[in-house]
Order: sequence, then structure tokens, then C-alpha cells
Amino acid sequence: MNYWHNFTGHLKTILHHKNLVRHYCFKAGLYKQGIMHDWSKYSPTEFIQGVKYYQGGKRSPNYGEKMAKGYSSAWLHHKGRNRHHFEYWIDMAIDPKEGLQGMPMPTRYVLEMFCDRIAASRNYNRENYDDSFALAYYEKNKDHYPLHPEARALLEKLLHMLAEEGEDATFSYIRMEVDWKHSPKH
Repeated sequence: MNYWHNFTGHLKTILHHKNLVRHYCFKAGLYKQGIMHDWSKYSPTEFIQGVKYYQGGKRSPNYGEKMAKGYSSAWLHHKGRNRHHFEYWIDMAIDPKEGLQGMPMPTRYVLEMFCDRIAASRNYNRENYDDSFALAYYEKNKDHYPLHPEARALLEKLLHMLAEEGEDATFSYIRMEVDWKHSPKH
């Protein structure tokens, strides 16, 4: 492993991602979330593993760690500290026979998740990116996501709108029609 190469590459990747998410969160009116997004990536638990399993900026280092160890300690740390990940909102149902379920997510975090998905698609696809990428990635895995139905409906609506109508129309819709200011902050 070329430590310096991995260190600088991983740092550039997460800085680029954070800048993109901030840009999209600001377009949605989520200023605080745009600034605070993914700060845990700089913690030793996440950053050291990110450097060790750096994938050349083409794929998340969490995937590399998972392939090597069978799990990703960085991801487990990350999802437990960042409310814009639906995995943060998974819990046992009241009836244990129903297993794990997606719990209701405050709208502000569904919107940040949407911004995060655009930024990740743009970050990992760079010059090949188009507005359909975030939807395509979601569609490949959505049947395995235990998302609360309301969160799923909003996320899918926004991803389809982005793919079909573009960024400007989607963020205009978010600013004009989506009431995230009155949803619980948790």
C-alpha cells in the first residue's frame, strides 16, 4: 500500500463528496446539514480504514474493507452517527416476529439522503455522470432497503424527478413543495 497516495486520494475524494453534498443541501435550503454532512468521516475509526482500503476514488473504501474482513468497521461507525442514512433508522418492529423495519425519518434527513446519493453518483462517475445515475443505483438495490414507506415514497419521487426533469426542476420542487422545516428534528 502506498500510504501517501491512499491518504491524499481518500482525503480528496471525501472533500469532493462533502463539497458536492453541501452544494446540493444549500440548493434545498438545508444549510446546517450541508455544512455538517459526514463529519464522522474524519474520525480515526473511519478515516484510517478509508486510507487503508482506498479504492482509487472509483468505489467506497467501505466496500474494500468489507471484502477483506467480512464487514466494514468504518461503515458501522458511520451509519450510526449520520441520520441521513436510512440504516440509522432501522429498528426491531414492536412485534418481534416482524423483524427489522425502517422507522419514520424526518423529512430533512430524507432530503439530505437524496443530496448524498446525487453527490456519490457524481463523485464516483465524474465526467460520465448524468441525472439518471442516482436513480439507477437505487433501483439496483431498493428491494433490499428496509426504508419506511413515507421515506421511500419521497426518495423515489425525487430520484425519478431528477432523472426525468433534471436538477433545477427537482430542487425547485423541494424548495417550493416539500415541508421539511416542520418535520421532527430528532
